[in-house]
Amino acid sequence: MTRNAPAREISELAWFKSSYSSSSEGDSCVEVANTPEAIHVRDSKHDTLGPRLAFAPATWAVFVSRT
Repeated sequence: MTRNAPAREISELAWFKSSYSSSSEGDSCVEVANTPEAIHVRDSKHDTLGPRLAFAPATWAVFVSRT
Protein backbone atom coordinates (compact mmCIF):
# COMPACT_ATOMS: atom_id res chain seq x y z
CA MET A 1 0.00 0.00 0.00
CA THR A 2 1.32 3.41 -0.88
CA ARG A 3 -0.28 6.81 -0.94
CA ASN A 4 0.75 10.40 -1.25
CA ALA A 5 0.24 12.23 2.01
CA PRO A 6 0.47 16.00 2.41
CA ALA A 7 3.97 17.21 3.29
CA ARG A 8 2.71 18.52 6.64
CA GLU A 9 1.36 15.07 7.60
CA ILE A 10 4.67 13.40 6.70
CA SER A 11 6.80 15.92 8.60
CA GLU A 12 4.74 15.43 11.77
CA LEU A 13 5.45 11.71 11.95
CA ALA A 14 7.72 10.46 14.75
CA TRP A 15 10.50 8.76 12.77
CA PHE A 16 12.99 6.35 14.36
CA LYS A 17 15.88 4.27 13.05
CA SER A 18 14.88 0.71 12.22
CA SER A 19 16.60 -1.99 14.27
CA TYR A 20 17.19 -3.79 10.96
CA SER A 21 19.23 -0.84 9.67
CA SER A 22 22.98 -0.98 9.98
CA SER A 23 26.00 -0.12 7.91
CA SER A 24 29.74 -0.07 8.33
CA GLU A 25 29.66 3.36 6.68
CA GLY A 26 27.27 4.82 9.27
CA ASP A 27 25.18 6.75 6.77
CA SER A 28 22.83 3.98 5.68
CA CYS A 29 19.62 4.14 7.62
CA VAL A 30 16.06 3.01 7.20
CA GLU A 31 13.63 5.02 9.29
CA VAL A 32 10.14 3.96 10.34
CA ALA A 33 7.15 5.90 11.68
CA ASN A 34 4.02 4.23 13.04
CA THR A 35 0.47 5.53 12.86
CA PRO A 36 -2.74 3.59 13.49
CA GLU A 37 -3.45 3.56 9.74
CA ALA A 38 0.01 2.82 8.32
CA ILE A 39 3.66 2.01 8.87
CA HIS A 40 5.78 4.58 7.01
CA VAL A 41 9.30 3.74 5.80
CA ARG A 42 11.94 6.04 4.33
CA ASP A 43 15.65 6.19 3.51
CA SER A 44 17.32 8.78 5.72
CA LYS A 45 19.83 9.68 3.00
CA HIS A 46 16.99 11.47 1.19
CA ASP A 47 15.37 14.76 2.12
CA THR A 48 12.93 14.32 5.01
CA LEU A 49 10.08 15.13 2.62
CA GLY A 50 11.48 12.75 0.01
CA PRO A 51 10.24 9.34 -1.09
CA ARG A 52 8.72 6.94 1.40
CA LEU A 53 6.54 3.86 1.51
CA ALA A 54 3.42 3.28 3.59
CA PHE A 55 2.18 -0.19 4.52
CA ALA A 56 -1.00 -1.39 6.17
CA PRO A 57 -0.12 -2.63 9.69
CA ALA A 58 -1.10 -6.23 8.83
CA THR A 59 1.10 -6.18 5.72
CA TRP A 60 4.04 -4.80 7.71
CA ALA A 61 3.60 -7.50 10.37
CA VAL A 62 3.84 -10.23 7.73
CA PHE A 63 6.92 -8.58 6.20
CA VAL A 64 8.91 -8.31 9.44
CA SER A 65 7.94 -11.80 10.53
CA ARG A 66 9.69 -13.15 7.41
CA THR A 67 12.92 -11.19 7.64
